[in-house]
Amino acid sequence: MLDITRLRNIWLNRNAFLAIISGCFLSSCTYSQNDAPMKSSSDLVPYGDKMLPKNVCQVIQDGGTERPFTGKYVYHKEKGTYCCIGCDAPLFASSTKYESGSGWPSFYDVISSGAVKEVKDLSHGMERVEIRCAKCDAHLGHVFEDGPKPTGLRYCLNSVALDFVAENSGTTEEATFGAGCFWCVETCFKELEGVVEVYPGYAGGKTMNPTYEQVCSGTTGHAEVARIVFNPQKISFDELLELFWWIHDPTQLNRQGNDVGTQYRSVVFYHSEAQKSTTEKYIEKLTKEKVWDNPVVTEVKEINNFYRAEQYHHDYFNLNPQNQYCQYVVKPKVEKFRKIFKEKLKYH
Repeated sequence: MLDITRLRNIWLNRNAFLAIISGCFLSSCTYSQNDAPMKSSSDLVPYGDKMLPKNVCQVIQDGGTERPFTGKYVYHKEKGTYCCIGCDAPLFASSTKYESGSGWPSFYDVISSGAVKEVKDLSHGMERVEIRCAKCDAHLGHVFEDGPKPTGLRYCLNSVALDFVAENSGTTEEATFGAGCFWCVETCFKELEGVVEVYPGYAGGKTMNPTYEQVCSGTTGHAEVARIVFNPQKISFDELLELFWWIHDPTQLNRQGNDVGTQYRSVVFYHSEAQKSTTEKYIEKLTKEKVWDNPVVTEVKEINNFYRAEQYHHDYFNLNPQNQYCQYVVKPKVEKFRKIFKEKLKYH
């Protein structure tokens, strides 16, 4: 259950705490991409018996290619099956996926003979072998003869051409929290025992497949969020909520510290009615106990329109330890988190 006493003690002595947490959002989202993003649109267009975003159809219908290292399945490691986004036909098993370093999801074999078809591709002055879904003819990517054993092949795929069905998906659950800049949020949650995976993203807005710059403009309606995949047998949603309340100031409306805008709003995107009920009861209890002087403004919304953030945001703190923001903002916050939540960490 939520430790109200611990939260109250933290916040009663919050002058030093807020000095850290306010810094946690100092210009945290000023980093920008150098590469122009693939054109995206909120419009849906027909593909077979589905309605899909235009940017997806730019790939599977028009033969486009997403930028390297931006696809949501590049570093995806969950066990399961990758299916065609156009018709749901199973194409590749997670057991044949490997990291090729190319920037696109790579597999050394198809899930079954005949799942994809090969077409000679002479575009861009090159001779390549295109792969398409055998069932609906969706463009998937290309296959190359530089893969690992036993096939020696590298099936190079566009993430947007794929959908994923997890193996034993009922053994894990998901939670999605918005608590300001997602660099701090991701770093802390991923160290908890029972958390399988954490990845930053955008949720709750109207723009399809938004870029970081679009979200930072405050015009997409999206919030910066962290998606947490967890094992409920090891850590409960209640315990995740405890860290959520601690890691940010839920009384600040559409901002965290110096980061101002709806993209930094405090929000719990629930994945089930149970999560919704638990969150609402905790807000009621926190309000009654007057843990904060000001009222809690955290939104409680059903998860909708979630998109993974660009790859360079993933594990940002650990991959960019010399970054000035990481040195002066994220590091002090993470160190404080490790002390307070020591008994809940994976390696305590």
